[in-house]
Amino acid sequence: MTSGFLSADEVDDALKRRLGRLYARQRLGIEKDHEAQKFGHGLTFFHFENLPISHAIIDSILRASGTYWRGRANAARIRLRTNEVYSPALPDGFDGFTILHITDLHADMSGAAIAETTRLVSSLSYDLCVLTGDYRGRTHGPYHASLQNMLPLCRSLKGDIYGVLGNHDTILMVPDLERMGVRMLLNEHAMFERNGSKIYLAGIDDAHFYRMDNIEKAAGEIPQDAFSILLSHTPETYRRASHAGFDLLLAGHTHGGQICLPGGIPIFLSSVLPRRMGKGPWKYNGMSGYTSVGAGSCGVPVRFNCAPEVTLHRLHRSA
Repeated sequence: MTSGFLSADEVDDALKRRLGRLYARQRLGIEKDHEAQKFGHGLTFFHFENLPISHAIIDSILRASGTYWRGRANAARIRLRTNEVYSPALPDGFDGFTILHITDLHADMSGAAIAETTRLVSSLSYDLCVLTGDYRGRTHGPYHASLQNMLPLCRSLKGDIYGVLGNHDTILMVPDLERMGVRMLLNEHAMFERNGSKIYLAGIDDAHFYRMDNIEKAAGEIPQDAFSILLSHTPETYRRASHAGFDLLLAGHTHGGQICLPGGIPIFLSSVLPRRMGKGPWKYNGMSGYTSVGAGSCGVPVRFNCAPEVTLHRLHRSA
């Protein structure tokens, strides 16, 4: 085990204290049952991310065509994007509130991208940082290398940090992530107050593969007229999030396609949702949404016509 992280027994005890024996046992049981499966679970029937042979084929094609190393270089060029969010529900006290959004680090296979992300965010100003999952490269197996590679990034982040798990992540990562300063929201919410005004941040467990999400539990105690934000690894939860009354949904998962045609047109999106929601800002039923293309890379550590990103979301009160 990597030095400095909790032992297996310590993780087990921490999960039981943090989540309760039933939740921890259920999540771990589902992880074991679903490990590396390609079909039949989650919001999509076929899970491309659990098919290593497809990654090997893509890798071989790129190397044979001479484009592999260009794709590797592209994957390390992190861009800072800004997204302006306007809502009449936002309290005056939070006008200008800024959220740093980082997602899909896949930290054990995206070392150069993690280093550049760390350099980039260390000089940014923001009020809150959120991480929307997929800290690990593979969907099963060891996870300490991902945590180790995330340590410098977490140390560079300022203030409150909240996160959710993605479909690549094991519940076993939660205790160490929280020791690293990331408050994980597992069908839970947090409240923020400024000058007597309040907004709410909720987060759900993975909906794409493990189906451990519970929006009703996460939102159940949020006042109906309050401004609320949902963190979901996948944007595929957009319908339920909207009808639950959330004003903003922040997600990742899609990588924007990662390998795209000129113009940023994705060849493949591992999500069941309208393509306009596959990356960047969008609207649905009065709810604002943003799907980040992510900072890391999945399967093959390359990007084409889809630059990796971290995002600053600025909240504004509108009439």
